[in-house]
Amino acid sequence: MAVPGKAEGEAAACRTPLIFPGSSMSSRRLFLLLSLACLAGQVTALIEGLYCGQDVCYDVLGVNREATKAEIARAYRQLAKKYHPDRYRTNEERETAHNKFLLVATAYETLKDEETRRDYDYMLDHPEEYYRHYYHYYSRRLAPKVDVRIVILVTVCVISIFQFYSWRSSYNEAIKYLSTVPKYRIQATEIAKQQGLLNRGKEKGKNRKSKEEMREEDEEIIRDIIKNKIDIKGGYQKPQIYDILLFQIVLFPYYLFNYITWYVHWVYRFNIKGEEYGEEEKLFLIRRNMKMSQSQFDSLEEEKKKLFLEEELWKREAYEVYKKEQEEEMKKKMASDPRWKRYRRWMKNEGPGRLTFVDD
Repeated sequence: MAVPGKAEGEAAACRTPLIFPGSSMSSRRLFLLLSLACLAGQVTALIEGLYCGQDVCYDVLGVNREATKAEIARAYRQLAKKYHPDRYRTNEERETAHNKFLLVATAYETLKDEETRRDYDYMLDHPEEYYRHYYHYYSRRLAPKVDVRIVILVTVCVISIFQFYSWRSSYNEAIKYLSTVPKYRIQATEIAKQQGLLNRGKEKGKNRKSKEEMREEDEEIIRDIIKNKIDIKGGYQKPQIYDILLFQIVLFPYYLFNYITWYVHWVYRFNIKGEEYGEEEKLFLIRRNMKMSQSQFDSLEEEKKKLFLEEELWKREAYEVYKKEQEEEMKKKMASDPRWKRYRRWMKNEGPGRLTFVDD
């Protein structure tokens, strides 16, 4: 079967007899070799296992290489109706029709897509590039059907939703715990009484509520007051929509620009101009020396931050001295603590790594 395009031209050239006046035996041999080369080009233009195999997809559908999408679709519908296996009764005819139907479907799938059709036409015109044809064919077949960008977006959204609800659950657990702490519960109860939220009269008739329902309402009022009045920082702070992964990725260029601006401003003020640090800058340096995150540092008490400022811990030398003092104090505390003494005694006598035989 002739191959359209370049292969078809080569085949036509091979079928054209060359007559040279007084041609010698060597010229005839050369003509024979050229003919065999043309035939080899015809065969290699169609690779078994790629597209329509040894058949030309255009010939399978009965169209030429200039056919439009509409013409290809029309030819496919006619042939699919003609070779549909349900139209045949005997098993042999049905099997033959089934194979023909699959070939027609393969030809249509190859030619209906612009990129696949372009690769197929290139294979017909350049039959010698075997590896390129195999690569394009199987890379297209094995490529994921769903856009990778959509998969990444959906994954980020799922992680962000899980992150937000997990964060909100931790926040609600913290509020629930604080409502059981006497110090916060008493203050919240006093505020609720002042606002008249707990001084309710007894309802009668259908609107009358049970003691359990009234107790649950009171608990909800106290929790709401704690939510509004207390400022929880750190890992249990109130969840903010802008802190989830999705918004962090979207706002990353903005954060990066702010950081570069802040860093340049810092270098200009304190390294070039030699200005003295303010309280905010001192606290930043203290947090960096302690290697604490912003949420961890914010969760510290204000008295402790003032102590850090008095100790001048923004200076690296002062912080190293403070760190050694804290380590020594912790060692003394552990040495005098009865619980640590018992633990060390247990590790020495009966801790892991010691083999003993205990009588029953």
